[in-house]
Amino acid sequence: MTRFPTFLTPNASRLTTLLSIIVPCLDEAEIIPHALAALAPLRARGAEVIVVDGGSRDGTAELAAPHADRVICAPRGRAAQMNAGAARARGEILLFLHADSLLPEAADALVIEGLARTRRGWGRFDVTIVGRHPLLRVVERLMNLRSRLTSIATGDQAIFVTKSLLLAAGGYPEIALMEDVALCKRLKRYGPPLCLKHRLSTSGRRWEKRGVLRTILLMWRLRLAYWLGADPGKLAVRYERG
Repeated sequence: MTRFPTFLTPNASRLTTLLSIIVPCLDEAEIIPHALAALAPLRARGAEVIVVDGGSRDGTAELAAPHADRVICAPRGRAAQMNAGAARARGEILLFLHADSLLPEAADALVIEGLARTRRGWGRFDVTIVGRHPLLRVVERLMNLRSRLTSIATGDQAIFVTKSLLLAAGGYPEIALMEDVALCKRLKRYGPPLCLKHRLSTSGRRWEKRGVLRTILLMWRLRLAYWLGADPGKLAVRYERG
């Protein structure tokens, strides 16, 4: 069973259970300064922020450096980047955050105290997708409901896990797509997730760029193919082609 040290209340200046926030990125120069600036209050309370760059050519790593505790380079691919960040993290709890997502207020306390209270080893947030298309409201509701029913989270929901549990589960499977689903399947063997109702916000740019309905149908097809045993590498090619 995971052991948690004593921690302070959400109103205290610092939380003594160290939280490491790992941000994988690739060519995110336009958004990375804003994304990391939003984490400044958490850093002030003691959280560690690690940016893992997958070979950006637009200066992402240089822009991230003033706003992070460390910036490291890793082979391109979210799974490989997140594993590299986890290996360098000092925290007892690891939170994996996409560069286009913003955590809710006091996310550090919500995670640390939530895991301690429930005696669970991992979890995720509910999500709000930022965008104008009305179908995005449907997507976010279905995403939040599906993950509660299946105990499967997506990377958009900021998966968090104790470092000891992540190591026991073998880390993120280094596959080209569906690495978040594959990790959740591993973590479920150790217990259900903590599903926080507090919402983080994530950009709807992926849906709006390709067309919301088209992207929904594409993701359903890819998920079904993955569950039926399709090669994640081939699915990644299909995803990139849209």
